[in-house]
Amino acid sequence: MSRLEDRLLAAIAAIGVKPADTDTQSNKKNWNQRLSDGLALAIAAELRDRGMSGALPAGPGQLGLSGAERRLAGGIGAKKVDVSWSTEESGLIFAVSVKTIMFRDKATRNYQKNLTNRRGDLLVESVTLHRRFPYSVLTAFLFFDVGAEHDGTGRRKSTFENAFPRLRLFTRRPDPSGREEQFERFYVLLLDSNSFQPSLRAFEVHDRENEVDLDAALDDVVELVGERNFDLYDGTDGVIRRT
Repeated sequence: MSRLEDRLLAAIAAIGVKPADTDTQSNKKNWNQRLSDGLALAIAAELRDRGMSGALPAGPGQLGLSGAERRLAGGIGAKKVDVSWSTEESGLIFAVSVKTIMFRDKATRNYQKNLTNRRGDLLVESVTLHRRFPYSVLTAFLFFDVGAEHDGTGRRKSTFENAFPRLRLFTRRPDPSGREEQFERFYVLLLDSNSFQPSLRAFEVHDRENEVDLDAALDDVVELVGERNFDLYDGTDGVIRRT
């Protein structure tokens, strides 16, 4: 198991038992927010251990007076960023968008409607940040409840299966002149949020057949950060170092 996966699973276990799909909207929203916050803190901690000093968010007292998520000026308005690494000399260098789809729609009993909403949120975020920071490396982590793998019917594929053709266009942005709505990397993850024994399976959104090791995925992204900022940083071996 990778170190990042360990951190994510610990964050999931710490938030408590997931409400039922039939629970109140308020309870589900509060649990979802705790989940998203815990996942973002775990990812940011991993980035700091990989040399991205000052990556946010952080726990109380870890990075001075405020460790909250950043609000950055974007190309089409200000935007809160779930996980980010910025410097005064370069602005936004690296960001991770964390989105979750953890509850079934009451009417359809599947996760499909929420997929459309999250896709829209993610594309607006990518355009907003890339327009102002074209050299920034943006990564998306979209977490599905494990039930999304098996919510299909005889006439419709599961939400998880449908995610790949609907999202594969929005990954692998090749260079700073690429399409603003594309992320440099985009991952979908199946999350079993059992608080006693949570589990994760990760895939890059253009390849449904091959599961991804999260440490290797982050090595890849860190290397790309180094390539985009070669005058200042080296990203070999999955760690950022000043050149």
